[in-house]
Amino acid sequence: MIPRYQKVLFFVLLIASLAMGVVLWQLRQRAHKRMLAGQASAPTQAPEVAPAEEATLLAANDADNSLISQVRSLPLPADSGARARAVLGKLLDLYAEADSAHPIPGGAASVAQVFLLPAIGKKDPQQPDAELAVVNLTGTFAASHPSGLETETLTLLSICGTLRANLPRISQVRFLVDGQPRATLAGHADLSRTYLAAEAVPTAEGAH
Repeated sequence: MIPRYQKVLFFVLLIASLAMGVVLWQLRQRAHKRMLAGQASAPTQAPEVAPAEEATLLAANDADNSLISQVRSLPLPADSGARARAVLGKLLDLYAEADSAHPIPGGAASVAQVFLLPAIGKKDPQQPDAELAVVNLTGTFAASHPSGLETETLTLLSICGTLRANLPRISQVRFLVDGQPRATLAGHADLSRTYLAAEAVPTAEGAH
């Protein structure tokens, strides 16, 4: 003879098992619906690659402390900030090449971000929409940059000039390193000031 309490316990466990089965089935159905919804909303085409355009780079030359204008073809995004980062990445890739006239390791990865903000100070009536570019360099780039006033200044001016050549609204440039203000690039060139992009003027034309 099965005791009454055991019968009650059996039915309680049976009901709990059935309820748990129903809950698990409902959770499975919801997960399946979410998966199908995700598949339906996923893009059916690969994202478009930015079209190649001509970009002007002001490349530094240590032999005569000059800035040489070079035209290169590279993919340029429509967004101004991404566009600025792309042209600076190409410039720093040139410096990382084995036969570079201004050798600096790091390449495009040395530019963490470029932010575009309204220019500071008194507005120029001829350029009311002037912008300030804030270039955030990596600490690795600064640590590996050759030390010396001329070579550091050439790097900064080449960045300013390249930005100005490709985004004419940029009139001012500030520099950060790992997102923080820094006194100098590698011990000499001042990073605490705002650079005028017009200060960087090409002294020669290079090959395409």
